[in-house]
Amino acid sequence: MYVGGQYYGLFFLEGIGESDPYKSTIEIAKRITKFIYAHHKTLALMRRYTNKMEIVRPGVTRFASAFLTLQSLIDKKDELRKMFCGSEWDKCYLSKTKKGNDIYKMVMDNRTWYGISKCLKVFSPLVKILRMVDADWKPSMGFLHGELKKAQQEIKEALNNQKIFYEPVMKIIRMKMSGRLDSSLHLAAYLLNPYYLYNDMDIQYDEKVNEAINDVVETLYPQDLDMQQKILLEELPVYTCRSESFAKLLALKSCEVNTEKYDPANWWTRFGSSAPHLRKIAIRILSLTTSSSGCERNWSTFEAIHTKKRNRLEASKLNNLVFVQFNANLILKNKKRKERGHEVLLTDDTSEAQEWFIDDDVVDAISKPKRSTRRQFLEDDFESEDEEMEIDAEDVEYGFYGDQIIEQNGQDQDLDENEV
Repeated sequence: MYVGGQYYGLFFLEGIGESDPYKSTIEIAKRITKFIYAHHKTLALMRRYTNKMEIVRPGVTRFASAFLTLQSLIDKKDELRKMFCGSEWDKCYLSKTKKGNDIYKMVMDNRTWYGISKCLKVFSPLVKILRMVDADWKPSMGFLHGELKKAQQEIKEALNNQKIFYEPVMKIIRMKMSGRLDSSLHLAAYLLNPYYLYNDMDIQYDEKVNEAINDVVETLYPQDLDMQQKILLEELPVYTCRSESFAKLLALKSCEVNTEKYDPANWWTRFGSSAPHLRKIAIRILSLTTSSSGCERNWSTFEAIHTKKRNRLEASKLNNLVFVQFNANLILKNKKRKERGHEVLLTDDTSEAQEWFIDDDVVDAISKPKRSTRRQFLEDDFESEDEEMEIDAEDVEYGFYGDQIIEQNGQDQDLDENEV
């Protein structure tokens, strides 16, 4: 079963984000961002202290926005605290209101930042998977199951291996995986990726994995018992025992580390000559993607070219235009990724992040914006109370983070639990 890359975020992040204590932490963070974006004074102060950078970061899904905004908040922790401790805040009439005082206490409370840091540590391993399946630089089928197992282990470690804390999260992950990401194809890809097998030889003894590879071979060669026997009883042991062509030093070294250049399908092409039939199966499986994002981007390119004004284009010319445009965008995206780390979860469309700067009842009444929304932060996406203040041009200018990927999601922000 194939699942669009964006839906992986919904499967895991939504389930975890709707459970305690993560839900309460996200709600506190939303209260802070909504308060700041709902008033011209606080918005101008925030942009001044953060060097005109936003704290709300729109993502491709609702919970991608939640992760990116929590990440942004933890990065701006010191700036936000300075903002609420400054003389300008003391002079602002909002500091005398109950809501303003509540937000002040939240920002200054260590428990707020401790909770956000914990959320990021739990979300981060799953977001890495979302980035992987939504990227275009190599097929992800051979890595999905292995990275999910790795993510579960990282979450356990983030929660200090205390079962009372990590078991509810594991239960949600298992429930979301069931029937979606635990098929025979996923498990067979896990076994056929030498990066995982040769770093953990016990994988070949896993009962579910063995059943999966048997199912795949039987499905691909129905009624052909001789071929099934040759693949499962002759060629598969050669691969799992690292013998013949698989025993070459270059073959073993090439799959030790999962680098950007490592592609298990190419590995099988180079070193799978001792198991030709199994190699054919491995290449077919390991060349699969697990996301529909590529198709969706291709359809978007098609819609942009085939407009009402250009609906008489010949099919061949239209296909050529789509091909050129799509590949030009892909080349540009890969160039950005190599130069400064392209964040595949970021977007200019704030429709999936409105709940972070607009009250819930207003969000329900607003349709998705059709135009670029960078300026909408300053226009009609939120209502502001009347305030006796003039905002100069410098306060109004602002910027976004760009495409920088932050790998250490809040790990440097750990607080001593005695402070909480």
